[in-house]
Amino acid sequence: MSKKRIYEIARELGVSSKELIDKLEELGMPGLKAANSVDDEESSLIVHLYEEGQADKDQTPTETESPIKPSTKPAAPATRKASASTAKPRGSTRPPIVSVLGHIDHGKTTLLDAIRKSHLAAKEAGGITQGIAAYQAQLHGQKITFIDTPGHKAFTGMRARGAQVTDIAILVVAADDGVMAQTVEAIDHIKAAGVPIIVAINKIDKSNADVGRVINDLAQHGLLPEAWGGDTISVEVSALQGTNIDELLEMILLVAEMGDLQADPKNPVEAAIIESHLVVGQGPVATVVVRDGTLRVKDWAVAGVAQGRIKALLDGAGNRVEEALPGDAVSILGFCDLPEVGTQIEIVKNQGQAKKLVQQYQRDKLPQAAPRARTLDDLFSTKEEAAKLKVILKAETTGGLEAARREIASLHVEGVELDILVSGVGDISESDIVLASTVTEECLAVGFGVGADPKVLKLAEREGIPVLLYDIIYHLVDEIESALKRQLGPSYEERAMGSLEVRNLFKAPSGTIAGCYVTEGRVERRAKIRVIRNNAEVFSGDIASLRRFEDDVREVQSGRECGVRIRDFNDVQVGDRLQAFVLEEVER
Repeated sequence: MSKKRIYEIARELGVSSKELIDKLEELGMPGLKAANSVDDEESSLIVHLYEEGQADKDQTPTETESPIKPSTKPAAPATRKASASTAKPRGSTRPPIVSVLGHIDHGKTTLLDAIRKSHLAAKEAGGITQGIAAYQAQLHGQKITFIDTPGHKAFTGMRARGAQVTDIAILVVAADDGVMAQTVEAIDHIKAAGVPIIVAINKIDKSNADVGRVINDLAQHGLLPEAWGGDTISVEVSALQGTNIDELLEMILLVAEMGDLQADPKNPVEAAIIESHLVVGQGPVATVVVRDGTLRVKDWAVAGVAQGRIKALLDGAGNRVEEALPGDAVSILGFCDLPEVGTQIEIVKNQGQAKKLVQQYQRDKLPQAAPRARTLDDLFSTKEEAAKLKVILKAETTGGLEAARREIASLHVEGVELDILVSGVGDISESDIVLASTVTEECLAVGFGVGADPKVLKLAEREGIPVLLYDIIYHLVDEIESALKRQLGPSYEERAMGSLEVRNLFKAPSGTIAGCYVTEGRVERRAKIRVIRNNAEVFSGDIASLRRFEDDVREVQSGRECGVRIRDFNDVQVGDRLQAFVLEEVER
């Protein structure tokens, strides 16, 4: 018996998968997903229910509703020469922007090559080839923009600078190898970015391919495939033989459809730098992906410290184009400096505005130019108040990792949230430090029974990420507990010092001086003072000066007279009672 997926039925009916699923839920068939497969009988039932529901709807039309007519012919893609008003209507969907990540030698490049060969939008003016670090493929007339990055470090580097470039991440896992160290790192980076994941299980043509093991490994890392009742879409492919490439692209379009990626060429430009380099004879060249709005030749553009008027926009084949629409990737010529990867582009009216924006960007960056904290104590001494602490945890063995996780999870300090961002087996790596540097909250890299090579430590020092290495688990737990407490700042207790009675008042240029008699204990210059009048507190603050006769003194004992000036308070009166006290820091 043949099987058919929900999205295929939706296409036959001429509606979106989301619309079909919503309608079926109304008709009493909840829980369906676009990638679910059904047999012929169930497929016929779904079509019948949907058409019956549409018939009922058509019998009571409204002014704003019209019957949906099935379309067997996909809409023709807009060409680059079409105007913005006709090529991309307001509120239209845009091509999804996709990054491909995974372990080395698992077939990322081969997969991209397979897509290029069979689905490159070569005949379109907007088709992007591999020469630009991004390119477009198309299926059923719908475009997909792929970013050809060197891996998850670049992926995270863009996110670290605030570039929300990627809509969907493809995780490539080799069926003959399974989930490996860099696969886990890629999963962590994708999850941290908060984008949907599609798993491409590659190399199914290999004799030792074990798809079941891959699915089991993925489930262990929180990616439960749909085949096991989870939400993660997985596609078995052979990049070498071109097997199921169409199905992978179908899944990308499906996830994009469910994400409802909207864009409007008339909106302000939303674009980010994904690559930049110097070219002899051309100067700075920056590659950008446009998420919204329209980028045009002669626009004044600002990207961080770089600004300039766009002299030319080039597609991947080196052809000049007049504009780049949502989902397009182009190279920009015209920047006066080389912009950083991940920098967002802003379009302004003239050179004056461009220079002001660059100057503002430089001013905003100045506070960050100061040396970052390099030790645990330095890190927390710079924070007056914090609510979260994130930890990247690495251990020598799986058992050690579980033990460390269990002990850390048992820690509780009221007012502070502890989150183990990433955990794994092996030394602390450059990738761990890169990920930690993208987190807005404070983040520690902690190793139990493992180390970190000098290159990693140097990177951590440069990025201001504390690296803590321990061989004894209780030392590790104690240090993290101390870190949690330091997040709250110090705790103080009040200790009474002495009591004074105000008997005279003296006016001085610096303020009112209270002539006092110490009735109990003593008063010190460093003490704080509380003013009591009619058994009620009227002020509490610091002592500005403490004098005995004409001399400044550090303290005055009980039974003696002194002059006290209270900082920022001149309303002291004869008969007021003063209480001297100090605040002492106590361990939380």
